[in-house]
Amino acid sequence: MNDSTMTKADLVEEVVRITELPRKESEIVVETIFESIIAALQGGDKIEIRGFGSFRTRQRRGRTGRNPKTGAKVEVPPKRIPFFKPSKELKDFVNGGAPATPPAGPESPSRS
Repeated sequence: MNDSTMTKADLVEEVVRITELPRKESEIVVETIFESIIAALQGGDKIEIRGFGSFRTRQRRGRTGRNPKTGAKVEVPPKRIPFFKPSKELKDFVNGGAPATPPAGPESPSRS
């Protein structure tokens, strides 16, 4: 298993390499994409990138938690959390690029 992490700086480097844009412009491209996703999520919008996945927020209910240090009860307020759902294509690429197999089911009639 590969334990390396791709950072924002690595993404900028990749944009520089592929587009041959200057580093500063590549940083602006990457930063603009992230800022656009964040702004859309803050506004309650869903972002869908075909072949990659979708970003949206989910509502998390309030609950009673415990302070691990003192054991005292603490009210945790409800909040929205970001959620990413990968596309089928992304899942297939991550799992070796093999096409997904159809689910097993009743045999379809043959045309022989």
